[in-house]
Amino acid sequence: MSANKRNLALLLDRPLEPVFYEKGKNNALFEVPNQLLTDRYKNNADIQVRVQDRLGEESTVRVPVRANIAIPNLSVPMQLDRKAPFSLLIPYHRKLATHLISVFIGLRSVDDLQTVAVYARDRLNPLLFNYALSVALLHRPDTKNVDMPLLFEVFPDKFIDSKVIGRAREEATVVTEDLRQPITIPKDYTASDLEPEHRLWYFREDIGLNIHHWHWHLVFPSDGPDQIVRKDRRGELFYYMHQQIQARYNFERFSNDLPRVQRLNNFRDPIPEAYFPKMDSLVSSRAWPSRSPNMKMSDLNRDLEQLRFDIADLERWDARFVQACHQGFVQDPRGNQIQLDEATGIDILGNLLESSTLSVNRDFYGDLHNMLHVALGLIHDPDSRHLETFATIGDPAVDLRDPVFYRLHAYVDDLFQEHKQRLTPYTTQQLNFQGIQLNSVQVQPNRGAANTFQTFWQQTDIDLSRGLDFVPRGNVFARFTHLQNADFTYNININNSTGAPAMGTVRIFLAPQNDERGTRMFLRDQRLLMCELDKFTVALQPGDNAIRRTSTESSVTVAFERTFRDLDTNRPAAGTQEEQDFIFCGCGWPQHMLIPKGKSGVGLPCDLFVMVSNYQDDRVDQDLVGICNEAPVFCGLRDRLYPDRKAMGYPFDRLPRQGVDQLSQFLTPNMTSVPVSIIHTDSVQAIRKGR
Repeated sequence: MSANKRNLALLLDRPLEPVFYEKGKNNALFEVPNQLLTDRYKNNADIQVRVQDRLGEESTVRVPVRANIAIPNLSVPMQLDRKAPFSLLIPYHRKLATHLISVFIGLRSVDDLQTVAVYARDRLNPLLFNYALSVALLHRPDTKNVDMPLLFEVFPDKFIDSKVIGRAREEATVVTEDLRQPITIPKDYTASDLEPEHRLWYFREDIGLNIHHWHWHLVFPSDGPDQIVRKDRRGELFYYMHQQIQARYNFERFSNDLPRVQRLNNFRDPIPEAYFPKMDSLVSSRAWPSRSPNMKMSDLNRDLEQLRFDIADLERWDARFVQACHQGFVQDPRGNQIQLDEATGIDILGNLLESSTLSVNRDFYGDLHNMLHVALGLIHDPDSRHLETFATIGDPAVDLRDPVFYRLHAYVDDLFQEHKQRLTPYTTQQLNFQGIQLNSVQVQPNRGAANTFQTFWQQTDIDLSRGLDFVPRGNVFARFTHLQNADFTYNININNSTGAPAMGTVRIFLAPQNDERGTRMFLRDQRLLMCELDKFTVALQPGDNAIRRTSTESSVTVAFERTFRDLDTNRPAAGTQEEQDFIFCGCGWPQHMLIPKGKSGVGLPCDLFVMVSNYQDDRVDQDLVGICNEAPVFCGLRDRLYPDRKAMGYPFDRLPRQGVDQLSQFLTPNMTSVPVSIIHTDSVQAIRKGR
């Protein structure tokens, strides 16, 4: 017997139902040997038979499970109760997850993995099991192309108002599939317009954006076997992906007449922002805790999560990190100095600050980023006297929903800037591409005037059926409202006067022109708001080169249809190249969030920056045959080197050279900047079907 690796993803469906219940759109039934069942069902073995006899008429797939292997010792991950919450940010939980990932990664075959996963599924915490199996499937050579349901499908309670979940259960139970209607997720269910921060609801609560953040942490786990953690420029990617989230969030704040977010730079001050998530956990049957205005972080002493640390620990780690940036080196456990140079310094600091197992000295530099999340997440019950769990800021799957996430990461990004600001600014010689002139750039939207980006609202239906346990099968849709932009095309004219063919890397960024007061921003500030829209390679023939690039080709984003696609409908034939293209093979920024919201009327004035750099200086020699490169800017390439030798965010990752105050003064002949406007239409467009 040889297991079909695609069936492994079915073990993520309907996480609270027994493993022998129907799974997936084809109502697959795992035929579980008696010795793999939990005691509840092992002692009543006819239960599986009776259930599967009742369900068998609807099932089109039977999945045999082999039992003749020794089950590894799972006592460590079993320490977490089935109904407990789980978070990657809590060290004890990471330890349990690391153990389980190592077990799954170490199994010799897909058959063995299926057997052990079937055994573990109904015995372990569903959130822990989902995370560990997902990481293993993404990283094992024999399962890395397995399609997996996205987290909002399996655990919709992490993303959707609990009232909607209740109505979806009712719709599935009472109404036959052909008559079911989508349940609309309200836009204003977490706050009212009396709360200024609520103007950003569409960004913080966007399902696609939260899925991007979670998926990034699946691809780049901070703990686990070394072969899955040690990825090329992992620490730098941690820095850059989160820096870009901050840049885009501040862009959205300008779109809504709000100032840039204020960093969380004093751990003992009250937190003025409140957050009330209005969601319940289906796993723990508990509501996500809220945070009232002006609460303060406290020392933590919680035995359940094995957490005991002081706010003073955060302050100590902060001081050591800043000192390392100022001195230009970090110290390993033996006291050896590791220089923070231009090429690897940011990568070292990223792994140190997060902190991952790649930290050069975890004991000395601590766990600043994660523990700050945890301290905020337990601000309401630091000693567990009320038996409350962590809030959304304590869970990477949903922490983007909370306004305090952006204050925390404004602080984190400022720490990284302590290093970046000490690097020597790029000279004009370093920035220029001799013999290459970028003559003009124009943005042409599919609708509207040239050099404008058009945004609007759109509604999309997403299927919740994979995450609704113990209800009749069939699609159950929720309808949510999200930002969307009209497709557009860049028309770029580049002159190659070298007399020979050349290769270039085109880099495209967008930033607001003005600050909160409406005055022109200095480049030293504007560079931190530069949002990368695209990066691609182009062949330049001698003379003029007219280049057209559509917004949907962006190397930053994942296509809308991939973010919310159906894994089963219209799937190409197994084993074909078309199926390989269909497979979701990487993380990426959601396409529908490529352009910030902007403003109505004349729009939000912005600068569009385009640069073409010398590909010979950028190139990374490696075999990319058969490798997905859909959205490498924030996520790199699977099992390969990052496909650009330049620093992430180049050329805006350092302070500008002396005497350059404005973007116009920064330009060299291979760059250009054009004024553009983002015009928002406050209307809802046609509904799109998602997964």
